[in-house]
Amino acid sequence: MTTPFPFTAVVGQDDLRLALLLNAVSPSVGGVLVRGEKGTAKSTAVRALTTLLPEVSVVPGCRFSCDPASPDPGCPDGPHEGAGGGASRPARMVELPVGASEDRLVGALDIERALAEGVKAFEPGLLAAAHRGILYVDEVNLLHDHLVDLLLDAAAMGASYVEREGVSVRHAARFLLVGTMNPEEGELRPQLLDRFGLTVEVSASREPDQRVEVVRRRLAYDDDPAGFAARWADEEAAVRQRIVAARELLPSVRLGDGALRQIAATCAAFEVDGMRADIVMARTATALAAWAGRTEVLAEDVRQAALLALPHRRRRNPFDAPGLDEDKLDETLEESSGDDGPDPDGDGGGPGGGGGQPGPDEGPAGDGAGAQPEGGEGEPAPGGAGEQSPAPAAEPFRTKVLSVPGIGEGAAGRRSRARTEHGRTTGARRPQGTLTKLHLAATVRAAAPHQRARGRSGRGLVVRRDDLRQATREGREGNLVLFVVDASGSMAARQRMGAVKGAVLSLLLDAYQRRDKVGLVTFRGSAADVALPPTSSVDAAAARLESLPTGGRTPLAAGLLKAHDVLRVERLRDPARRALVVVVTDGRATGGPEPVALASRAARLFAAEGVASVVVDCESGPVRLGLAGRLAGELGGTAVTLDELRADSIAGLVKDVQRRAA
Repeated sequence: MTTPFPFTAVVGQDDLRLALLLNAVSPSVGGVLVRGEKGTAKSTAVRALTTLLPEVSVVPGCRFSCDPASPDPGCPDGPHEGAGGGASRPARMVELPVGASEDRLVGALDIERALAEGVKAFEPGLLAAAHRGILYVDEVNLLHDHLVDLLLDAAAMGASYVEREGVSVRHAARFLLVGTMNPEEGELRPQLLDRFGLTVEVSASREPDQRVEVVRRRLAYDDDPAGFAARWADEEAAVRQRIVAARELLPSVRLGDGALRQIAATCAAFEVDGMRADIVMARTATALAAWAGRTEVLAEDVRQAALLALPHRRRRNPFDAPGLDEDKLDETLEESSGDDGPDPDGDGGGPGGGGGQPGPDEGPAGDGAGAQPEGGEGEPAPGGAGEQSPAPAAEPFRTKVLSVPGIGEGAAGRRSRARTEHGRTTGARRPQGTLTKLHLAATVRAAAPHQRARGRSGRGLVVRRDDLRQATREGREGNLVLFVVDASGSMAARQRMGAVKGAVLSLLLDAYQRRDKVGLVTFRGSAADVALPPTSSVDAAAARLESLPTGGRTPLAAGLLKAHDVLRVERLRDPARRALVVVVTDGRATGGPEPVALASRAARLFAAEGVASVVVDCESGPVRLGLAGRLAGELGGTAVTLDELRADSIAGLVKDVQRRAA
């Protein structure tokens, strides 16, 4: 067995080590999410923690790790009334691969026994193996959505329920959930983010001496893992002893009313949703006191608990900067340390909730531009046709669901329908080529009528190749959402461009939630630019949008051709990922010879290739030319106004997109 890198030999990363140790002291804290760049010892520290955990006592022969002192009455391997003293084994760390199947996670029917003996026997999955141990998910932000849903259910209920293929099983699944992720590859869904008790941000040290020590220890470990571990054995034993002592002291730690008031005031001041943050902070502060060998929670424990438990809960969307304002934290703790009642700022219904203040709409100031003929810009915006300072974005809103019609086979996500290996089973078919996912029930049904003719004896089932059935599954895929944004002078009136940026931000937020890749092409003046190549980091797209310059003529054809080139390259890189092109414009085309005709020819390229597209019509004013609608027709897509883009408007948008693309 490979010797793990010693936990105490990890250089720096104090917050990471503390968060892991607090969960070792009190598993009820709820796990750790480790965020940071690659190569920062995230996985090394998590794997090293396992060797510090005390051994667990289990019922001999129980595949679900039942505790002999209090066995699970509903254990599938039970009952365990006469289990006795049990046996001890080291705590487990179970790794959940990003590409794991649903069967591997929750378990499934034991196919071998079902076919050979005709017995319905349950084969446990990774959730059962992780019970009373650590469930570790590396690159947790890349995990398939349906696996995330299963993890959420198990983490919330402390049990896994399996209802499939004629099997109905429930077993305990209480585990320490530890995830690591690189934020550059995309963020987590808010529902999963909130399930992690603590979060830490890690980065490589910029101190040369510390970096030298990291390299020195790593090289020594690689040369002789066992010898290196032996040199750190005393430090490892001391930490292991301290964990045991802290666990024994934990029930005696007192969380006084003063500390509780500070916890409540802090959560209220930072406007975190729900009550989970308060509970996690209370458990973390108690574990901190026990780790320090104290029986009373102090203000310093509450402060440290806030720094670990709140940063990921106050981040309401991917455009919010992570972290916590420590000056505000200290001020809140000081104000709530007295006995003069709750913090008066505790329950102010913060901005941005529910409907909020409406963003600026296109008003009469920009209406004159909408009635101009196609031949020129003629905008009354300050600064003329030259470049103008970026306008701030309006408040984002919840958008209509835009999807690609048909059924794809792209990466797992939440936007468009797709055939997937890990989605919901929708039926069965004969395998075409290699069998990848057996549909057991359909296979048994196909074989059953032929058993007498095949001379079946005993309880076994005779299955031949012709009986095998492939499971067909359907889920959702993530798409490439390519924004093509008109930044010309006709869009540059501040009020209108602010509304446009607010709409694009809203669509970016929707893309983040649906696990899409996003790209940004802008056009203005005489050319188009790829402001952001396709990426999974939507906050990078939001940053580019915020600083987007505007002004000049409208080279619509150049923007469409640049987007066409981006899609061509992306098809070579990721041919399974389908694209949705979102053109944000008022439909004008100016500059150069025959700009309107050239834009029409460029648009027809998308229609000929069947690329799904939506035109967000930004034209405003009482007199409208309908140029964006004409562009949508040439693209083979649909047009929607800024107002219609909101989720509480026209209900038939998606059907309209699919009807036009059919």
